[in-house]
Amino acid sequence: MSVTLTVNDRAVDANVAPRTHLADFLREDLLLTGTHIGCEHGVCGACTVLLDGEPVRSCITFAATCGGRNVQSIEGLENDPVIAALRSAFTAEHALQCGYCTPGMLVTARDIVLRLPDADEDRIRLELAGNLCRCTGYNGIVRAIRYVLDNRPDVVSAPLREIRRGTFTQFSLDQAVPAASVAVATKPTDDGLHEELQIALPAATVWEALRDPQLIASCLPGARIVLQDGDTIHGEMIASLGPIQARFKGEATLSYDDDARTGRVAGSGRDNGSGTRLQAEAAFALIEKGPEASTIVIDVTYALKGPLAQFSRGPIVRVFAAELASMVGRNLEARLRGEEASAGPMTMKAGGLVSRVALRWLRDLLSRFHVR
Repeated sequence: MSVTLTVNDRAVDANVAPRTHLADFLREDLLLTGTHIGCEHGVCGACTVLLDGEPVRSCITFAATCGGRNVQSIEGLENDPVIAALRSAFTAEHALQCGYCTPGMLVTARDIVLRLPDADEDRIRLELAGNLCRCTGYNGIVRAIRYVLDNRPDVVSAPLREIRRGTFTQFSLDQAVPAASVAVATKPTDDGLHEELQIALPAATVWEALRDPQLIASCLPGARIVLQDGDTIHGEMIASLGPIQARFKGEATLSYDDDARTGRVAGSGRDNGSGTRLQAEAAFALIEKGPEASTIVIDVTYALKGPLAQFSRGPIVRVFAAELASMVGRNLEARLRGEEASAGPMTMKAGGLVSRVALRWLRDLLSRFHVR
């Protein structure tokens, strides 16, 4: 969806997926990483930002619904006088240790100072109930807020800037997603990928290869088919990210449309070592680009649940998927030409991954939205 909103006093025009929450939009699209993500259920308060001047949980607020709204993250409050006073008080009262909850805690504390100038300690603790801190025991945080209330009357009495209250944009998925893309896998809907592989071979040759699961698995480093029973395959895949290695075992079902040269694969797997579960569905199509040129278009939706889900954020997955798709394309073309293809588990060094994630962020920043 196309959405226009104001973020930290700048107008932003962006294209966002309907299920992208505001926290991920701020962090991954606008690179405003001061907003931290904790529970992603609206419970811990680490992701608290201001929406039209009021604190909200950005992890349970869809970015697509914020058209016309005014968003302020912790970066946009750098010169705010209340935040400045709270920063000094937090430092003096040792109101932070690891600092992970601090951005959301400061946004909530600012709201307390401006909305409840007569708040006592009990009321402050009640207001902080939605912001979890695992380090400080809250005593320093409460003292810091109490200090600002008691010693900065100029801040407390400062008039609030009038902000027009907005309403969340109403939309349905049927309206938000073009009909052509609805046909692509719709479950699970946690995240998605789009990749295009360029193969310098005739479409007929490539399609025949795509109809051979054993051949495709042999082009995917770390993948192995254990058993094929009709349209159902059982297999495993090993993937490594730096020192972390996962071995997913599961099954998938296949379907093909030979006339349209399209297909679909849906499956699920589990890494017994970590208990992480993966569910994914992919739709693919083969497009003839010339006598000796073909393009494989792949759209994937997936859901990763468990300890390794922390590595499933958009930029990391996109880099990993792009590397994997590139390798599969090279291997497939090599095998069809009778050449040797690479083997072994898909591995990626952490340092190289960080640099590629940064480059993709910058490309997304330039191509996906415009900041005025």
